[in-house]
Amino acid sequence: GNIIKKFEVFGNKNLFLCERGTSFGYNNLVVDMLGFKVMKKFGYPLVFDVTHSLQIPGGLGDSAAGRRGSICELGLAGLSQKIAGLFLEAHPEPEQALCDGPCTLRLNQLEPFLKQIMAADDLVKSFEPLDTA
Repeated sequence: GNIIKKFEVFGNKNLFLCERGTSFGYNNLVVDMLGFKVMKKFGYPLVFDVTHSLQIPGGLGDSAAGRRGSICELGLAGLSQKIAGLFLEAHPEPEQALCDGPCTLRLNQLEPFLKQIMAADDLVKSFEPLDTA
């Protein structure tokens, strides 16, 4: 909230918030899905950087490793929170990418991934809110 206020003080209200994972333990980024609700309360669109969140910082010794195989699951989990959108990286040959290859979606998988993600997003956003407090 304090960072948002700094932008607003200077007249910038063209903001979006981005969840990218938080360092936890050694060489691990985790995403707390409960944090999405907290971030959305600030009133700005929330985007989830799903590929960055799959990084294992320093996991390859001199660069980050990653968990590319979990892009679908983590993307769907983020969308279940009715966020504004996803950010992700795609590359024709992730093994040759100059950065974040182990987390990057293969470009030939982008279209089927987006079809599934968009269908899930439409479904989740059609749900009426339930007050479970």
